[in-house]
Amino acid sequence: MERLVTDRRRVLAVLAGLLLGLFGTLLAAAPASAHAALVGSDPGNGTIVPDAPNKVTLTFSESVQLLSDKIRVISPDGSRADQGEPSVTGTQVTIPLRTGAGRGTYLVSYRVISADSHPVAGTITFSVGAASTPPSAAEEEVRVDPVVRTLIPIAKYLGYAGLVLLVGPVLVLALLWPQRLDRRGPGRLIWTGIGLVAGSTLLGLWLQAPYTLGTGLFDVGLGDVRDVLGSTFGAVMLVRLGVVIAAAFLLRPLLVGTGGGESKLDLALLGVLGVAALATWPLTGHPTASPVAGVSVVIDALHLAAVAVWLGGLVMLFGFLLPRANGRELGAILPIWSRWAAAAVGALIFAGVVQALIEVSTLDGLINTTYGRLILVKVGLAAVVLGVAAYSRKLVKSRAAEESPGPLRRIVLAELAITAVVLGVTSVLVQIAPPRTAEAAETAATTTTVTQTLTSNKMSLQVDIFPAKVGNNSIHLYAYTPDNKPLPVIEWKATATLAAKGIEPIEIPLLRITDFHAIGDIALPAAGEWTFKFTARTTEIDQSTLTMTANIS
Repeated sequence: MERLVTDRRRVLAVLAGLLLGLFGTLLAAAPASAHAALVGSDPGNGTIVPDAPNKVTLTFSESVQLLSDKIRVISPDGSRADQGEPSVTGTQVTIPLRTGAGRGTYLVSYRVISADSHPVAGTITFSVGAASTPPSAAEEEVRVDPVVRTLIPIAKYLGYAGLVLLVGPVLVLALLWPQRLDRRGPGRLIWTGIGLVAGSTLLGLWLQAPYTLGTGLFDVGLGDVRDVLGSTFGAVMLVRLGVVIAAAFLLRPLLVGTGGGESKLDLALLGVLGVAALATWPLTGHPTASPVAGVSVVIDALHLAAVAVWLGGLVMLFGFLLPRANGRELGAILPIWSRWAAAAVGALIFAGVVQALIEVSTLDGLINTTYGRLILVKVGLAAVVLGVAAYSRKLVKSRAAEESPGPLRRIVLAELAITAVVLGVTSVLVQIAPPRTAEAAETAATTTTVTQTLTSNKMSLQVDIFPAKVGNNSIHLYAYTPDNKPLPVIEWKATATLAAKGIEPIEIPLLRITDFHAIGDIALPAAGEWTFKFTARTTEIDQSTLTMTANIS
């Protein structure tokens, strides 16, 4: 009875350490960020096109999934201009438009799910013929209910904690546990791990619906939950749940009695299930949207496995082996565990470095982004843990812990406390957009197209120059009357001059596409403030000449 009470106290001590990390998660929790960026659209954001298109195309930095009725195109008069259902192919979303749409400015609002399961929302505008006051429809933004925002990192943390209490303890119990020692204490710990993983999975499935829709925790219906279950995220989470349930059945012989009930086949199957379970975490996170997704998924799974083995093994040492094993048993166990820990730490460092290089890639991204700074915090905490672990390894080598395990227990407790906080930082980290996503959004927002509208008393001329850089450039010309109606042009002429560098006028060959639209191509040999002159002859005797300057980089 006394031993049972002691075991319970040890389990409670371990859980208290994990709750400390959970408290750190709550303190550090921040609004979840979208992890995909809109990198292009057709028509382009803010552009003016001569004729109404039959579709709008949105291109994102990573593959996305659609949400029901969350993509809309609003016409200048406030009515819906989209018709039918939008479609998605990888990173590209296509929205069909109805025919007969009028002139003016259109608003495109979207809310989709990125490859790493986060909602992405925003708006763009384009104009047909001429710009007008944009529709008054509310702009789409990533809204997340505060309760949902708080619960998401908690669910992730509980999943990580459950993984730690499951993988490491099972490994120690199967391969290092002395035959004479009772297994009920470790068994309760492992069952707690199973419960945490299963519970966090179910909670994550429920939270995904209000998270992606931007609603309250209980403002979702069965159809919304069904949509989540039918998504990639839902499929992966269901696989995780199935793997955990299967593992629970196979673990029963290992967790009862004094050992010997488990078979080698069961242990092999548990190993396979463990690998499958570990793979489900990167498949619902940043690695799936990485530029090298296959590498990132493997590296992230390795990172999780190393943490689970190391931290889970420390839990078993602190809670059970150091207090209960005798000197002879510790003399056999500790050297083996020390080698395991060294291998886990090596894998952890390797995987962490590769992950950081993929997700951050630049010094600026490491220092000047929230994601990068959290990486630095994680590295600092890991460095402290490594220092403590090195000292504990020194104790093991000196064999002092076999006679007096007290100092080693205190060191292990310190490792557990710090690594619990590291888990909390990780739970927040997976909710924050990595620098590569921010860079993609910034690049998309910085357009190099020069668009100007030139006017005279006879006409209005819209000029688009792309990409406005040294080398080959495309020029589009659209002619309108002063009251913004298409103006037929009989003949076009255009030249480009860079007087500052002595470049004389270069003639730009133009081709009429429609009565009021012409295109041309020109190779601009140098950067600078170029002067473009356009002449449009509208009748046998009427013509207009307009001039503009554009910076070519």
